[in-house]
Amino acid sequence: MSRYTGPRLRIMRRLGVSLPGLAQKEPTRQYPPGQHGPTMRRGKVSDYGMRLKETQKVRYHYGLRERQLRRVIKQAIRSKQASDEKLLELLERRLDNLVFRSGLARSNRAARQMVNHSHVLVNGKRANIPSMVLNPGDVITLKEKSTWNSNLDKEGAYPAHSMPIPGFLNVEEGPGKIEVTRLPQADEVPLSVDAIQVIERYSGRV
Repeated sequence: MSRYTGPRLRIMRRLGVSLPGLAQKEPTRQYPPGQHGPTMRRGKVSDYGMRLKETQKVRYHYGLRERQLRRVIKQAIRSKQASDEKLLELLERRLDNLVFRSGLARSNRAARQMVNHSHVLVNGKRANIPSMVLNPGDVITLKEKSTWNSNLDKEGAYPAHSMPIPGFLNVEEGPGKIEVTRLPQADEVPLSVDAIQVIERYSGRV
């Protein structure tokens, strides 16, 4: 499945959950999309349906393709840490997600565009790979001549970004400078998701 580029609030209404990485705007209609959405009755969801739903939450929030998610899940399963916690940790440590979580972009989609267009530096070097996984001690900065600087407010954040900055990022050293201070924890993920269901969906296929 290719990366989704359609209506974002429609996805959030269908899944019945907020996906801040997809869109920070909340849907005004709290029922599934479509003609019969207001009167639709949700029956009992099968195990497969539950795993698929949790997987879609992760894919849409982080903006991942199927192959990309499989690759991260394989790394999580092979680690010595609990696979569900490791999965969320690896996803949170992606460069595009860190740009989003630090307040430099309004969504993961916008953050990915910034990285792809070489607006971002990691430890002073150009970084244009959104899936790059950062470690504690790494520093993210914007290029001095980047046109994206004009989109930021006086505090160095995107005005439409309304989420709190997580504890594993330090943004106090100056506008457009973010340091990864430690590994992210599962309870710092801004997404209501059962990562075990995601792992179980792919455990026999990676």
